[in-house]
Amino acid sequence: MGRTLKARTRKPVTAIAPAAPDSARGLDEALRFMRLIWAIDHELERVSKRMETRLGLTIPQRMSLLLVGHNPGILASELAAVLHLHRATLSGIVRRLRASGYLEGTVSRRDGRRVSLTLTESGQAINRRRAGTFEEAVRRLIASTPKRDRVATERVLARLGAELRAIAEPGGAGR
Repeated sequence: MGRTLKARTRKPVTAIAPAAPDSARGLDEALRFMRLIWAIDHELERVSKRMETRLGLTIPQRMSLLLVGHNPGILASELAAVLHLHRATLSGIVRRLRASGYLEGTVSRRDGRRVSLTLTESGQAINRRRAGTFEEAVRRLIASTPKRDRVATERVLARLGAELRAIAEPGGAGR
């Protein structure tokens, strides 16, 4: 009398086409690349909204919990720097995570502006959940991508980030 387990099937992953014949016709390399970045940004927004519905966490909140989990006692200012967020933006994220019972903050006795962050038991539990999260997709991609491709992609994305920061800074390039 064994039970038969039905295999779970996952929807096939559809790649964002680098140069779809109809929608990207005649685009130069820069526009095709920007189109891909735009598509990824759009998908991140969609996944973030879905995660918020399912887990009660957005991608920035999830990233914050994951980083605190890997760096217990990290200062809020350090977390803001790692996430490339303004401190005021991170303050709102931390406030919501503390209110949800996922984070604890300890104010420094020497400097009341310094707050070290740790996960609560609830924060540790939510960090163990992977299904339906953006990092699940990233982990699958990493597992299926050759290391040389990952290294090259990281290098290109880091350089793009530096170029964008240069433009965004006061007096940056292109202004």
